[in-house]
Parts: sequence; C-alpha cells; structure tokens
Amino acid sequence: MDWSALRDAMPITRQWAFFDHAAVAPLTAAARRALLEWADDLTGNGVVGEARRNRRVEQTRALAGQLLGADPFDIAFVKNTSEGIGIVAEGFPWRSGDNLVTSADEYPANRYPWMNLANRGVEVRAVPSRDGRVLIDDLRAAMDGRTRLLSLSFVEFATGFRNDLDAVGALCRERGVYLFVDAIQGLGVLPLDVRRTPIDFLAADGHKWLLGPEGAGLFYIRRELLDLLYPVGIGWNSVVGANDFSRIDFRLKPHAGRWESGTLNVGGITALGASLELLLGVGIAALEARVLELTDELCAKAQRLGVTLFSSRKPSEKSGIVSLVVPGDVRELVRRCRERGIVVNQRAGRLRVSPHGYNTSEEIDRLVETLRV
Repeated sequence: MDWSALRDAMPITRQWAFFDHAAVAPLTAAARRALLEWADDLTGNGVVGEARRNRRVEQTRALAGQLLGADPFDIAFVKNTSEGIGIVAEGFPWRSGDNLVTSADEYPANRYPWMNLANRGVEVRAVPSRDGRVLIDDLRAAMDGRTRLLSLSFVEFATGFRNDLDAVGALCRERGVYLFVDAIQGLGVLPLDVRRTPIDFLAADGHKWLLGPEGAGLFYIRRELLDLLYPVGIGWNSVVGANDFSRIDFRLKPHAGRWESGTLNVGGITALGASLELLLGVGIAALEARVLELTDELCAKAQRLGVTLFSSRKPSEKSGIVSLVVPGDVRELVRRCRERGIVVNQRAGRLRVSPHGYNTSEEIDRLVETLRV
C-alpha cells in the first residue's frame, strides 16, 4: 500500500519524526481545517450556524459508530477517557462488599475512579502483570462471587501489552461480570467491533491514535445496560425534549446521549470527525498491519544493537507501543532524540516508542541511529 497520501495528511512530518502517539498525537491537516472552519463559522455567524455545526457532530457520531461497529445512538461524546470511566464508576449499582478486578499496569485514569469507591465498600483488586503481560488466568483467579466488573485497557500504556478482549469478554460472560474497556491506546489503529467482542462499556479520548484534538472523546454503552447505570451528570441536554427550554419534562434520552449533559465541544468533535473520516478511509485493518510492520522493524533493529525489548511481541499481544530497556538515563535519551528532530517518550523508566501508519522505515533508522550513540 502507498502510505504517502496519509503522510501528506500529517503536517508534523515536515519538522519531526514523531513516535509518541501514545501521548498526545499531532492533528491531521483535515482536523486543523475543521477547527478553523468551526471557528470562522462561529465568529461570523454565531447562533445562525448552529444547525450546520450540530449536523457535523452527528456525522462524527456516525463515524464513531462505524469505527466501533456500534449503533451511533450507543455512543456519547465525552471530554476525555476519565469522564467515560466516571460515568460507569459513579453510576454502577454497587453494593458494599462488591469488588472490581483490574490490572496493576493500568494508567491512573483507570485506577483512581475505582479506588474512589472505597467509601461505598467496593474493593479494587489490581492484578500484577508478569514481565509486562496481563495473564487471563490471573484475572480469573482474582474473581469471586462478589466481582461485579472487570476494567481493562485495550493496550497497556507503559508496556504496549495488548489484552485479548475476546477472551477477556468471554471470561466475563462466563462469570456474570461486566466488562469496561479503556480503549484509548488502541482505538484508531487496532480493529475493535463491539458486535463481536462482548464489551459492556468503553471510553477513549481522541487525542492519541485517532489523531484528534484533546477534549473530544467517545463513551460506548451496550444498549440493554442503559438503565443499569444511575445517570450521573444530568443536564438540560440529557432529556428527550432538550431543545424545548420553556417546558420541564424530565424524560431521559433512551440512548447514550443522556450523558451528554450540556453544550458539547463542537469544534473538537468536528475535528475528531475529520480525522476519523481519514482513518476509516485508509482502513483500520490496513493501519494495524502497517503499525505492526513498523514496530516489528524497530524491535529487530534495536535488538541488533543490544537494546533489551520489554514489550511482548507475540502476535496476539503486540501493539503500536514498544517499550525498550536502554542503558543510561532514559530521560536524557528522550531529550537527545528531541534535539535530533525525533519525538519519543519514557514510561516506567523505559523508552516508549509509538509510531503510526504514516511513519517510515527511514524515520525508524534515524531513531535506531540515535540509540546507537
């Protein structure tokens, strides 16, 4: 496949070899244009352009549905992953003595909201990984008759370990446990279809692999679970007749939109939609193959230098995140890379490299040459 068109859509390539999509990714040119058009419309037309801007929000919702294999009405826009997690954590019908299972390797956003339930008598069971791998047998062993929910990342942020969501979902169904997925580190370059994978709740911000702006993310809920969650954060936009401001009629929307409590980040959502359209046009399966090809190449070349690979590269466990154990001060290496026009990061004392589909083998070689020094 010719990746030059996607590369041309990424202005960042003019200045940087960017390998930090697991942090805050650059915007696509299309997303930038969408933001500017939104700003111009709002500046020049104010409320007159509101219907047009709202249509773009709904177009983005449809694209998000296509991305997840979901009915668009089962998707709500949130400001970040943490908000989506909070909807479930605060709205779930917990009973004192219940417990929740998660991985000890989770990003803080997928730890703190659950820990905050301690005063409601909910125990958080954080399962340690083994050499950076989250084993399903360990998750199973942590469950008991009071386990209500399993919360897990699609891809672990520091190690790049890709959880087998099909197997995890099957385990949850077998044990009568609900499954929440923090999808931010995979959504956009790894296929995920909620019609096939039994996920109950999901959240992801758009500023990583989806190449959207910060502050515009997605929350998914399986339709039959709509009334399971207490509707936290209710506002004027949560009800059926939201635009009839002169009448109080407290009937919540019969879909995920009940959690869109008020005015949305219309500019951010519109820009996210522009990037979604680009990625879906390329094809998520094609992006997965490209990202795994690039990370395989990086791993092989780094190992030939004697660099230790921490991430699992088993076919079902590898992702777009590569964690490398490098000698010396990893923060100094990150700084040296930056001086040479290469953007990488560090997590847990290791070098973290996360390329996207528009990156090239030549850029990988530049990074490897910097590791050699």
